[in-house]
Amino acid sequence: MSRALPKYNQRRVAIIGGAAAVALTGAIVAGTALAGETSKSGGSTTARTLASPGSISCPDVASKLPAIPASAQAEVTRNLTLLQTQINEANKRLVDTVGQGGPNFVNNAILGPLKDKRVATVNRIATAIGRTAAKPQGLDALAPCTLNGAGAAGANNGNANAGGNANAGKGNGNANGNAGNGNANAGGNANAGGNAAVGTISCPDVASKLPAIPATAQAEVTRNLTLLQTQINEANKRLVDTVGQGGPNFVNNAILGPLADKRKSTIDRIAISIGRTAAKPQGLDSLAACTLTK
Repeated sequence: MSRALPKYNQRRVAIIGGAAAVALTGAIVAGTALAGETSKSGGSTTARTLASPGSISCPDVASKLPAIPASAQAEVTRNLTLLQTQINEANKRLVDTVGQGGPNFVNNAILGPLKDKRVATVNRIATAIGRTAAKPQGLDALAPCTLNGAGAAGANNGNANAGGNANAGKGNGNANGNAGNGNANAGGNANAGGNAAVGTISCPDVASKLPAIPATAQAEVTRNLTLLQTQINEANKRLVDTVGQGGPNFVNNAILGPLADKRKSTIDRIAISIGRTAAKPQGLDSLAACTLTK
């Protein structure tokens, strides 16, 4: 025989039951929310993958050049650097403008202007060499670039017959593009920065001290000239990041010393690459040490 619960016990049961219902409802809501987040995340990843704009590849220029006279090396290096900068900027614009324009947007707004810039740049390279040696011909054929990857289907490839070799384009990023990256004074003499508070690191110019570079060594030399500038950029960054650290010899011991060691190895590689098919340049080690200027 059932007995009615006292009123205070009925109240307790109602409260407990209500709390359980709320907890269960919360769990269902939370589970639904989490499920929704997972689904949304998965959908976003797919969308990002499908929206990949591809990348721009351009024919290699450095490997197509003849032996570069020493008097033209600095200007050639600067312009090889500029070619890679132009490609980097075009690839950035490709990403920033995904979904914009019609089917010919990439050709008209990115590949076309890039070709025009490259024509002007390769012509400056040819002119620099031609001042003291035979002027290379036909470099204009290396100006057009292509769109590779996901975005290629939307591009009119008729503009890019001369640059259709994707491997050559990649070489442009590694050999030609690595030519003195950011060498404002061509070859690693860095007055990079304007960090008035901490000063900047300046290093002797290397490119202008080199003899004529055999065509077979050009790619390796330009890669190492780029590395010299990269090393200076990294040292200048470390100079800024470590302001106030260490004692009076901190900069010498922690920044300038290691930089000189890196530069010596890089300069040695330059000399060796030239020496494989021509007279090996001597005394380049004297260009390894850098100074801090205020």
